[in-house]
Amino acid sequence: MILTYSTIYHDGTITYGGYSDTMVANERYIVRFPENVSLEASAPLLCAGITVYSPLKYFGFAEVGKHIGVVGLGGLGHLAVKFAKAFGAKVTVISTSISKKEEALKHLGADSFLLSRDQEQVQAAKSTMDGIIDTVSASHPILPLIDLLKTHGKLVLLGAPEKPLELPAFPLLMGRKTVAGSAGGGMKEVQEMVDFAAKHNITADTELIPMEYVNTAMERLAKGDVRYRFVIDVGNTLAGTKP
Repeated sequence: MILTYSTIYHDGTITYGGYSDTMVANERYIVRFPENVSLEASAPLLCAGITVYSPLKYFGFAEVGKHIGVVGLGGLGHLAVKFAKAFGAKVTVISTSISKKEEALKHLGADSFLLSRDQEQVQAAKSTMDGIIDTVSASHPILPLIDLLKTHGKLVLLGAPEKPLELPAFPLLMGRKTVAGSAGGGMKEVQEMVDFAAKHNITADTELIPMEYVNTAMERLAKGDVRYRFVIDVGNTLAGTKP
């Protein structure tokens, strides 16, 4: 397998992926973007977009009337909300931060917001969701999320916490519930996702930056100061960084 960047190509050179000004790839691994879409706002769909689109489809969440929870409102979470809404699902954003409420409801169009620190809200929402997409990479308890699921509900993990999660068996047994994971998707599904996004005007919320801003962007990223993806303007600014 030759990855898009940081691996060795057939001729021994290192692949630089999106940091390249030109790139050659086998036609099997090329995605066609419709002409009417913004490339800078659609580029993150190839990573974050397919990461949420694929499990929504695979686990049966992409159906009208399904109640889907989205844990975490970041790069993955905001796109999960957009895709789930486009599929016709009822979407509840689940977050530890009340500051995300207005963003979730007014900007992204979620149907409801659940503050996971508020035990009254959590109690009221138990056994109401068909599925949950968990995008959080920080360590967090998943039992409260399992309790939000209906019988036969599915919790799908997209984040990768450093420490192992504690998974209680009894709540799974009693409701025949499922905890699963997902990462990315195949080329056919990526193209399907891009076409679906173009049809429904789904793009990532991005901040376009010049190449020379990358170090500052990394510092901001470490602080969580991005909404929700930095996109480097390689075509217009890469030449200015060369000696």
